[in-house]
Amino acid sequence: MPIQDFIAKIAKGPKLSKDLTWEECKQAMKALIEGEATPAQVGAFLIAMRFKMESVTELAAFTAAARQYVLPLAVSRELALVDVPSYAGKQDTFHALIAASIVAVSAGAAVLMHGYDGVPGRPGSAGVLKALGIPIDSERKIVTEDLNKKGFAYLDIGLYHPPVYRFLEMRKELGVRNVFHPIARLLNPARAAAQVVGLSHPPHFEKTVEALRMLGCPRGLVVRGVEGDPELSASAVTRVLELRDERITPLGVTSKDFGLAVAAPREMAGFPPGQQEKEADLLRRILQNQVQGGPKDWVLMNAAMLLYAAGKGASLTVCLPAARAAIDGGAAARKLDELVQTPVAAASAEKR
Repeated sequence: MPIQDFIAKIAKGPKLSKDLTWEECKQAMKALIEGEATPAQVGAFLIAMRFKMESVTELAAFTAAARQYVLPLAVSRELALVDVPSYAGKQDTFHALIAASIVAVSAGAAVLMHGYDGVPGRPGSAGVLKALGIPIDSERKIVTEDLNKKGFAYLDIGLYHPPVYRFLEMRKELGVRNVFHPIARLLNPARAAAQVVGLSHPPHFEKTVEALRMLGCPRGLVVRGVEGDPELSASAVTRVLELRDERITPLGVTSKDFGLAVAAPREMAGFPPGQQEKEADLLRRILQNQVQGGPKDWVLMNAAMLLYAAGKGASLTVCLPAARAAIDGGAAARKLDELVQTPVAAASAEKR
């Protein structure tokens, strides 16, 4: 079928529009990625899908089709690897997810963070990682080596999957998100057995976990996260849907569940655009155990979540002591030094 037929099927209005089948999604993705659709058809398809909203089958089928265009990373199956997409960007809070990932890795998990730093007015994880000295523009071979050797790497979606990146960039032209934004979160470049997906758009909450199940994900956490990233809030209840062995369980998670005090919103506050160096300094001090209270607690509970996703504990709360020990005992700071790999960091690591 030509793509205009798919557009006609999904663009007939709220009462007459129909969902695409799995095979139709595959054909539509081919037309979009391989350039068979004209620019007008691409825009029409993305906007029509935006108004209709993706079904579970469409979301899973589009993701499966997009995955076929790029080989997965050849990561060791022995790693307790967690796939952590970071695509939302931040306006009001700091990137606790970055520090939490480093803590979790220092405590035995492995984390592949992939993302996109092009959301207008919302600085992403890449800029903060760069300010920390962690590579953000490595090719897939280096990313794979870093994962296998160090347990953490950041993968730029533009380097890994240029077609998906191209459609993410279309947000700047169209003015709204499109179907490739949830697809990017589900790509799972290393085919990790565990995925932790954050989002803020309510209609996608249940759909995302159902799509993960349809895609065969063994273990997943879908988080109504802080500003759309996969972060538990330290100041409010966070809705989570857990997928495990094809069973979906709803959770409501608070800092009190971990035995931690409820944080004031100001303790999660971030930095204005262009101040990534200041944010990096905060994360560095948290990892070096120089910050106590709400900011550290926020990082700890999210590190516990990643450890739980990696299978390092029977529950979220059981994983908190390992996260705390990683910071208090210096393992998190040493892991940061290892990831940065500067002469100064290497000398510091040797002294420890």
